[in-house]
Amino acid sequence: MTPLHFLIGIWDYVIVFLVILTVVVFVHELGHFLVARWMGVRVEVFSIGFGPEIWGRTAKSGTRWKIGSLPFGGYVKMFGDADAASQPDHQRQFTAEEAKVAFPAKKVHQRAAIVAAGPIANFLFGIIALAVMFMIYGEPKTAPVIGQVQADSAAAEAGLQVGDRIVAAQGQEIGRFQDLQRIVRLTVGEPVTLVVTRDGQSVTIVAQPRVTEIKDPFGNVHKTPVLGIVADSGATEVISHGPVSAVGAAVRETAEMVSTTLTGLGQMLAGTRQTDELGGPLRIAKGAGQAAKLGVSSVVFYTILLSINLGLINLFPVPMLDGGHLLFYAVEALKGSPLGAKAQEYGFRVGLILVFALMLLATRNDLVDLRVWEFLKSLVS
Repeated sequence: MTPLHFLIGIWDYVIVFLVILTVVVFVHELGHFLVARWMGVRVEVFSIGFGPEIWGRTAKSGTRWKIGSLPFGGYVKMFGDADAASQPDHQRQFTAEEAKVAFPAKKVHQRAAIVAAGPIANFLFGIIALAVMFMIYGEPKTAPVIGQVQADSAAAEAGLQVGDRIVAAQGQEIGRFQDLQRIVRLTVGEPVTLVVTRDGQSVTIVAQPRVTEIKDPFGNVHKTPVLGIVADSGATEVISHGPVSAVGAAVRETAEMVSTTLTGLGQMLAGTRQTDELGGPLRIAKGAGQAAKLGVSSVVFYTILLSINLGLINLFPVPMLDGGHLLFYAVEALKGSPLGAKAQEYGFRVGLILVFALMLLATRNDLVDLRVWEFLKSLVS
């Protein structure tokens, strides 16, 4: 590898990754910050990254804006929090003046709004950015018309033919080829019932997708069910959008991303889908590098994808995540008083274990995906 190639690799796989991660984390924490300030809470620290501070400044409001030496995440620490994870300081008694600006002293609906604002900000960022992309580049729409049937594929075996227009799959209407791809990807071993129009006639066909290793646009390899068909290249159109229609299309696209992710995770929990699709920082960095090679629009789309996923994951009802805090607040609203200090402490401990276990699994998958184990074996063999 030449020095030039090394520098290009550093730019694509490290710098671009850190920029993307910083953007989505900043958006998330900014959501917490803005609603906290709106609710009258004093914000002590707004940090991008963890660990020792490498840069910082203190605003007139008293908030310390800083960048940590470990650029993997961030946090907003509010007055009254015991730590960066927003665990309440149960030992502290607030004066009347302190209670006006302390996060734990706010009403439960105010605290819930502050916590929910982070994930909501990620979703809003994704929707707005997608809408802007649709207004600038248009929205590509490929008609669900078969342009090629691969030999010895599931589609060929089922009797699908070139020119067939797929109008429904698994009882769902198909308006574009991307809809069919999404439905097939979420099948786990079960056959797919298709309704196609052929020579003016409606034909029902049952196909059994075959699990195949494919590489996505960001360089990640997935074991994915496929039919073995290619869309008709002449059936693709780019739809121009104004502001209103662009937002509508962006909301629809975001909803489909969320639905697909939740369905896939549900299949993993049920044991019908392998967990090796979960990725961590290394695979995200790899995807960022591939996106950088594809161009600015791909980097923007990858940032949107990560922002939406960050917002979704943080809503999971796991202590340590925003969703865990919201779960505690829901219980508090129902029973009329906060959960006991011990219950919250144990909840955070369980949440920490779950998050740590998920990180280990994701890192293991990253190392397998990047073939690190094979490389280490080659060094000692």
